[in-house]
Amino acid sequence: MSAKILDGAALAQSIRADVAQRTAKLAAAGRAPGLAVILVGDDPGSTIYVRHKVKDCEEAGIRSTLDRLPASTAQQQLLARIRELNEDDTVDGILVQLPLPPQIDPFTVIETISPAKDVDGFHVASAGALMTGQPGFLPCTPYGVMRLLAHAGARLRGAEAVVVGRSNIVGKPQAMLLLQADATVTICHSRTRDLAVHTRRADVLVAAVGRARMITGDMIKPGAIVVDVGMNRDESGRLCGDVDFESASRVASWITPVPGGVGPMTRAMLLVNTVEAAERKQESSDGN
Repeated sequence: MSAKILDGAALAQSIRADVAQRTAKLAAAGRAPGLAVILVGDDPGSTIYVRHKVKDCEEAGIRSTLDRLPASTAQQQLLARIRELNEDDTVDGILVQLPLPPQIDPFTVIETISPAKDVDGFHVASAGALMTGQPGFLPCTPYGVMRLLAHAGARLRGAEAVVVGRSNIVGKPQAMLLLQADATVTICHSRTRDLAVHTRRADVLVAAVGRARMITGDMIKPGAIVVDVGMNRDESGRLCGDVDFESASRVASWITPVPGGVGPMTRAMLLVNTVEAAERKQESSDGN
């Protein structure tokens, strides 16, 4: 048995095409969506990721601005810039690239972003909306995973879903979205005892713990759908996920590659959230 590849890059391309159509409609009505990106410092991974995001915006017709601030930037200076963007009517979404330098508290930064412009879906208001089933922005990575599962034709109702990882950005919201889709969800993490006992039950396994090749083929239920959110470097410096792709792909029915699986979907869902923010604003102004 060899798993089918869940090609996030191809699906993301189709999502970007749809976003471009929605963007063109908004532009024809008077104003294209706008995304403001703030990058503090020179983290190489963040720099590359932001470059990709800006390029994605250009392709989809979304206006993007990039504020590059030095690593020495004081927290109050960053917060002041975010407040300016909150008041800027040409900006629909605000994204502050993480991680931030040690003198800046990421929670304070995220909470300063207006919930109406929280296209990353990290604000407490967004998290609360997700928890209570209310409309709000979904965090881009879990949102992208759900689109991938839908693309694979995953039957989530009544399925056993296991999420390995409990971060506020991926693990917890991922579990909530799977629960909303009527899956029975188990959340595991790096300190879970007998992890394989849980993962072998999973019809859908999402690995988001940040440990290179932690999930091996013998930990996977035959025929499971495996989604690898991890982005690590192995001992040779090569990019790899949380799942040992070689052994897992012999057991799973579907599996995401690293790279080319979840990463492109995360970026695509940022565009979706940005165009949705602009559409909400337009609907609100039309209703006045």
